[in-house]
Amino acid sequence: MIRAKCLSTGQELTWTGQITDVWVDTQDPTPQELYALQAAFPFNRFALEDALERGHWSRAEQYPEHAFITIRSYAAPETADEFTERVSLFVFREAVVSHSMHGTLALNRVWALTGRDSVNTPQEVTYEVLDHTADTFFVLADTLEAQVDDLEENVFRSTRQSRVADVFDLKHLIGPARRLASDAREAAALLGRHASAAPADLVRYRDAQDSFTRAVSRFEALREHLTSLLDLHLSLQGQRMNEVMRTLTAVSVIFLPLTFLAGVWGMNFEHMPELRSPLGYAFAWTCFIGIGAALAYSFKRRGWW
Repeated sequence: MIRAKCLSTGQELTWTGQITDVWVDTQDPTPQELYALQAAFPFNRFALEDALERGHWSRAEQYPEHAFITIRSYAAPETADEFTERVSLFVFREAVVSHSMHGTLALNRVWALTGRDSVNTPQEVTYEVLDHTADTFFVLADTLEAQVDDLEENVFRSTRQSRVADVFDLKHLIGPARRLASDAREAAALLGRHASAAPADLVRYRDAQDSFTRAVSRFEALREHLTSLLDLHLSLQGQRMNEVMRTLTAVSVIFLPLTFLAGVWGMNFEHMPELRSPLGYAFAWTCFIGIGAALAYSFKRRGWW
C-alpha cells in the first residue's frame, strides 16, 4: 500500500510519482509498488535492503542520496506487550519516504499532524516520528512502573515463590525495552551528527536523542528497583523463616526439661522415693505444667513466642 500527503498543506494525495513537497508512506508494498518507488526516488541500495529486512535493529546513516534511519518500538506499550514494530525513513531534501509493515503508533500520529503544527518539512516529519516513538517508550515505562508498584506492595503481603517469578518476568521485559531505547538513542544521535540539515533541525534531532536517553534512564531505574525488590523479597522470606525457627526452638526448649524429668522418673530404680509416694503422679504433672508455663511466659515476654 502507498499513500501520500502534501507536506505544505497536509492534503492527502494519490501518489503518481511526486518527489517534491511530499511524504510517501509505504506499508508492505507489492513488487510493482516498490519498483515504482525506486523509479521515482534515488534510494541507496544498502538503505533499501535494511528497510526491507524483517527484524532489523535500529540504526541511522547519512548516504550521498539521502539520510536514512530505521527504528523499532513497541506496538502496544500501554499493555506492556512484547510485540515490536519498525519504521524506516528515507529523508530527501524535499521529500520523505517511510516504510513499515503495517504502520506504527508514532507514524500514524505524525501522519495526522502533517501540514499543521509546524510539521511541513522532511526533517520536521523525521523529528516528530522520532519524538512520538520516544513517547511510546515513556508509556511503556509508566505501565511497567505501575506493575512494579503493585508487585512491591504485594511482596509484603505474600511469601509465595510466584513473586520471584513475577520479578523475573518484568526484568525480562525491561531488558529488551532498554536495549531498544538505547539503539534508538544511538540512531538518533548518529542522524543528528551527520545530517546535512538546518541548525534548527539538528537541535530537534538532539532533542529526540535526549528523549531516548531519558527513556533508557527510566528503564535502568526500573531494573535497579526490581533488583532491590528481589533482594527485599528474599530478605523477608529469610526473616519469616527465622521467626518460624525461633518459635520451633522455643517449643523445643519448653519440652527439653519436661523430657529430662520424664526420663529421670521413668528409670524405675528400686529406691526412688517418688515412685512409692501417693502424690508422685500429681507432683510430676505439677512440675511439668509449672516449668512449661514458666518458660512459655518468659519467651512470650521476650517476643520469642
